[in-house]
Amino acid sequence: MTLSHLSSIISFFLFTASISGQKLYTPTLSLQREGVLRDPERAVSASIADDFETFFFNQTLDHFNYRPESYTTFQQRYLIDSRYWGGANSSAPIFVYLGAESPIDGSPTVIGFLRDNAAQFQALLVYIEHRYYGESIPLGMSFEEALHETNIRGYFSSAQALADYAAIIIHVKQNLKARDSPVIVVGGSYGGKLASWFRLKYPHLTVGALASSAPILYFDDITPQDAYYSVVTKDFKEASETCYQTIGDSWSEIDRVAQEPNGTANLSKMFKTCKPLESGDELKNYLMSLYAYAAQYDDPPRYPVTVICNGIDGANTTENGILGKIFASVVAYKGNSACYVNPPTNVSQTDLGWGWQRCSEMVMPIGITNNSMFQSYPFNLSSFIDECNDQYGVTPRPHWITTYYGGHDIELILLRFGSNIIFSNGLRDPYSSAGVLKNISDSIIAVYTEKGSHCLDILAEKQTDPDWLVMQRKVEVEIIKGWIAKYYSDLLAFKQ
Repeated sequence: MTLSHLSSIISFFLFTASISGQKLYTPTLSLQREGVLRDPERAVSASIADDFETFFFNQTLDHFNYRPESYTTFQQRYLIDSRYWGGANSSAPIFVYLGAESPIDGSPTVIGFLRDNAAQFQALLVYIEHRYYGESIPLGMSFEEALHETNIRGYFSSAQALADYAAIIIHVKQNLKARDSPVIVVGGSYGGKLASWFRLKYPHLTVGALASSAPILYFDDITPQDAYYSVVTKDFKEASETCYQTIGDSWSEIDRVAQEPNGTANLSKMFKTCKPLESGDELKNYLMSLYAYAAQYDDPPRYPVTVICNGIDGANTTENGILGKIFASVVAYKGNSACYVNPPTNVSQTDLGWGWQRCSEMVMPIGITNNSMFQSYPFNLSSFIDECNDQYGVTPRPHWITTYYGGHDIELILLRFGSNIIFSNGLRDPYSSAGVLKNISDSIIAVYTEKGSHCLDILAEKQTDPDWLVMQRKVEVEIIKGWIAKYYSDLLAFKQ
């Protein structure tokens, strides 16, 4: 795959809904934060890697066909931590983290919910890497080769990933002779979707799922396309009315300055860009992504939205007017730096892989139609389809997710056949707008916090965690305890 092809794909991944030459920033679903691995409060001993064993499973390339090439196998990576496990003889539980759109390497450190609660459950911990990410790439190819090969990337789907998880869970239980050990699956963001869908598709393999920040309703027009950016706006307006108003007024000011002679050069100087701006839209794209990221990961105790608004409201400058305040907020959020806008970036597996997944099945129509803090940039499905065809030669399937997993009339449907799923959310997270926010039954439970952010509940515990976050995790743990207790009761009754 050429560098120019890589560049065009990453550009497409980040900006998809276009209007008047600008392309709307498409927010990431990743649960990873900037610098989370460097956070001293979340840091754990470097020896944590010694607590995990790495395994590779001979995974079937295609679970759903019987052509000769479908039986090809590849090495899929998974990690096991058995320090806390009570063992197969006591049918102690197994917690399985379903890897999502990134390598599995950092998950044992970042996804602290499993590790923080393993001892009280005497649980075995298993982390499974999603196919095509990390080291779990078919046919010994590089990631770029697998994504470029049209016949191979066709096996890169959520349904195949769920079947992978099922095969590995069965394999692990058989190897450990842990047939009666109950399995709890956990996932966040896209992985949260996978966890909820796994419980629905493979109820015989798991007794319950914790689906953190899983926007399972952002498909097929179930959720309004502007829901995400509406929450971003709400977050900023609640933080500061004047901040919210300044941001809303800044877009037309950027447009005005950009149209002046040497306008983009002046904007480049004003915002200390890492390379000269080609248009005012380039700056607007950067700022929109900054605001969306801050809202999605508005974690305590820093609360990035508040940091940005403090920068705007506290700007002691008359120079450059509104745009001077906006730049002050960038500095407040990013800290002192040689340059800010359009810094050099490395194209990650997440960037490239999620670009493919969005163009094949994860068609989440995020746009802006009527928003008081942002200019209007509606999602255009026809344009999206055209761009996916240009990039990959495939036509997206916007109705496939709801066809295969459901989503419409979810309260009625899941009430009738679903059970044992926790949908957890933080309402500061813009993706919560497409999450399940009310209880569907006694065992399909919505657990949310007003001040929570994206996947915050499954991150490692910190001493500075506020009481509401501590309580959210306690509620989730008690629900899981209830599922496991009921499983043991049913198992005992079955064996008598």
